[in-house]
Amino acid sequence: MQTPQRPIGSGFGAATTAEEVVAGIDLSGKTAVVTGGYSGLGRETARVLRAAGARVIVPARDTSRARVALSGIDVEIVPMDLLDPASIDAFAVSLLESTPTLHMLVNNAAIMAVPELTRDARGYEHQFATNHLGHFQLTMRLLPALRKAQGARVVSVSSLGHRYSPVFFDDPNFERRPYTPWAAYGQSKTANILFAVALDQREKSHGIRAFSLHPGAIADTGLGKYVSHEQLVAAGILDEQGKPVRDPAKQLKTVEQGAATQVWCATSPQLADMGGVYCENVDVATLRTIQLEKIDMADATRLTGVAPYAVDRESADTLWRLSERLLGL
Repeated sequence: MQTPQRPIGSGFGAATTAEEVVAGIDLSGKTAVVTGGYSGLGRETARVLRAAGARVIVPARDTSRARVALSGIDVEIVPMDLLDPASIDAFAVSLLESTPTLHMLVNNAAIMAVPELTRDARGYEHQFATNHLGHFQLTMRLLPALRKAQGARVVSVSSLGHRYSPVFFDDPNFERRPYTPWAAYGQSKTANILFAVALDQREKSHGIRAFSLHPGAIADTGLGKYVSHEQLVAAGILDEQGKPVRDPAKQLKTVEQGAATQVWCATSPQLADMGGVYCENVDVATLRTIQLEKIDMADATRLTGVAPYAVDRESADTLWRLSERLLGL
């Protein structure tokens, strides 16, 4: 049975931190992989999971930078580039040899609002390739270890930005339509949600449950490097002095608060026997019937919920087939 897309009354909220979510949960003997685990939300996720007893593996394109960022946190850093299929395969082969059982896969890494249309070596648009296709391939390669856990969680960090665009299945790589940074980002974030829907449906019989989420608007993660200071001020995410605005009720969170929902999705017993849902503010999100007609960054401070097209089962199946074809899986 599909989990309803409605809050469960978790008892947590927008101001909850990742540490508060995992308090009292012993992750000893568990293994987690956290992509993008050496900056922002990923680093906090890796830190908190490790502090709760989990063995944490952080794949990194820039291993030197990762070692500096993760200094003092006892995690394993392994080379991997989400834009390089051979690199993903090599990481997966190595992990399966050394770690036959994987309990948590947090697909956290992302790029946002790349200003110009850029493509990877295969010709795929960079945001779709990084945010969705790279994580799709990684998850598929790690399925044997996830299945063996008989209770694994796969968490896809999406965004309220999914409301900027559905997935254009007939032209995901902007070959026949004009490119805009936010439409490309929105498409990739919708893909994250649809992937969780499809993965959960296919793999729950193997004990794998999948979730997606919006962490909130967190100004100090590095994700917004392509977004101007003026845009962030206009959206209310930064003040006039360039300092992050903190107001969890408006989704304006600290890194510690922003990481809470993904840690909850990865670890909480409240989600036992559930999956395929989009979460926010450390709870299952509501299903919204009103969809955006224009892109407005200020929406991040006033809107909640998930767009219907992002949790549509038929669209999730279509994305799955498209992803398999694009990746040759």
